[in-house]
Amino acid sequence: MDSSRSLTVGEVAKRSGIAVSTLHFYESKGLIASTRSAGNQRRFPALVLRTLAIIKVAQRTGIGLEEIKKAIGKYPPNSKVTAAQWREMSSAWRDDLNARIRTLEALRDSLDNCIGCGCLSLDDCPLRNPDDALGKEGPGPRILEGKAIQRR
Repeated sequence: MDSSRSLTVGEVAKRSGIAVSTLHFYESKGLIASTRSAGNQRRFPALVLRTLAIIKVAQRTGIGLEEIKKAIGKYPPNSKVTAAQWREMSSAWRDDLNARIRTLEALRDSLDNCIGCGCLSLDDCPLRNPDDALGKEGPGPRILEGKAIQRR
């Protein structure tokens, strides 16, 4: 596809697999940009498809739109993101992704065990948490959160 070609919002939606309403939302958040035709219709450069692919990949890994905006905002709007720029973006997200993976692993590994919630309702809680001692450490599943922090 000619990267200088302008696409309608419908064409962008079809090519990217992203709903028109989502494209409007992304534009309102400053993630993508369009121009207007003489008839006041949105026109996007074909390069927006690359930006949308980056957004989709980042969202699939759980990265929020604000973090994505911050990363792609380092480059001019509707510019061609190079392989080197993608490596820079993805490496900046790597530490956060690794921390979340460790948290998910801790959750997976602890699902059948006591997580330190303080409920005292399990018949066989390895911790038994007498007098809700973990509750004094703060809210939430103290054992699970502690394991996640230790793995980081």
